[in-house]
Amino acid sequence: MADFGSTLEAFRTDVREWLMANFPASLKGATGGGERLEALSPERDAWRKAMGEKGWGTPTWPRAYGGGGLSREEAKVLAQEMAAIGAYNPIGGMGVIMFGPTLLEYGTEAQKHAYIPAIVKGEKMWCQGFSEPGAGSDLASLQTKAVDMGDHYIVDGSKIWTSGADKADWCFCLVRTDTSKKHEGISFLLIDMAGGGVEPRPIRLINDTAPFCETFFTDVKVPKANLMGPLNGGWTIAKRLLQHEREGISGAGGGPGPGAVPGPPLKDLAKAYVGVDDSGRLTDVDLRRRITEHLMEERAFQLTGRRAAEENRGNSGPNAASSVLKNVGSKVRQDKAELSVEVLGHQGLGWDGAGFTDDETGTIKAMLRTKSGTIAGGSWEVQLNIISKRILGLPEVTQAR
Repeated sequence: MADFGSTLEAFRTDVREWLMANFPASLKGATGGGERLEALSPERDAWRKAMGEKGWGTPTWPRAYGGGGLSREEAKVLAQEMAAIGAYNPIGGMGVIMFGPTLLEYGTEAQKHAYIPAIVKGEKMWCQGFSEPGAGSDLASLQTKAVDMGDHYIVDGSKIWTSGADKADWCFCLVRTDTSKKHEGISFLLIDMAGGGVEPRPIRLINDTAPFCETFFTDVKVPKANLMGPLNGGWTIAKRLLQHEREGISGAGGGPGPGAVPGPPLKDLAKAYVGVDDSGRLTDVDLRRRITEHLMEERAFQLTGRRAAEENRGNSGPNAASSVLKNVGSKVRQDKAELSVEVLGHQGLGWDGAGFTDDETGTIKAMLRTKSGTIAGGSWEVQLNIISKRILGLPEVTQAR
């Protein structure tokens, strides 16, 4: 634990003073984290640098690699004080949510010192090379190959649904290094996206954004030092990383999750667009009931996320409960987005133009984006299988022939 006068209140005072000196007031209420450096305004870049140098973008990561080295209690105080002034965490992305925690657990000291400092400072972006056109839910059937060439590997193949591949600096990638085995023939490689032979092609989605890519690897040379974990031992690492991904996608850790609806809270949105009666209640009784049910479900989800975090304190990371959070979180976001579009009425159907605000057009696009939430990070059905086997202890059902 860092020494801040030996009390959390002394630490809280230091946090307030530091935030007052370093957080640009113009960014109050803004969101972000994980953007490319060239896309940042001077104020956002200054905030990124301040938080990165302090290590507070990854507050509980070890100081030895540039993290904050804070206890969980101190990290909670930091989060509270940032929320109180409308400050956001500018250090994010897959490097923080997924790869970094996995690297801390499975990487060599050389790999940790090579990659974590740039993640902590928000200087490098990472993408995930897992799914392939013929290997989605059955990920272990992947065919992208890494051939041993002595002091390096040559990688050939393709990945799909590679989030942010066109903007990423590095890719953590699953490759086949043994064709005679399925799960035991997979290795975990770290690939430089600018090293030659890597071609990401953005995929345009129904909401008119392109967050995903097809990614093609052609004779890509990867040093053997970039193998993380043992040769043919990548499946174990991948399963751990996927637990981090599911927790991140769920939004249980405090992040918005994919498809977050812009604008004010749902209840305030409904009051503004639908109207209230003399008692201040929504005039639409049925809508009022459904919003109330949603808010109750959302609150239960948040409390479940907190409980899971508390239970994980004695462990090194998330467990199979992340599958529960992933499924429930994706459903909660879908319900919220659909209710928001309904609340907006005809204003919720606008795509662009002077007759619609950015929040209004953003709501319909967010609603469409949430549809991928039950597929990304392992489909709804895959998570139900994990829940049934690893949490409930049910036997695996095989179909009779």
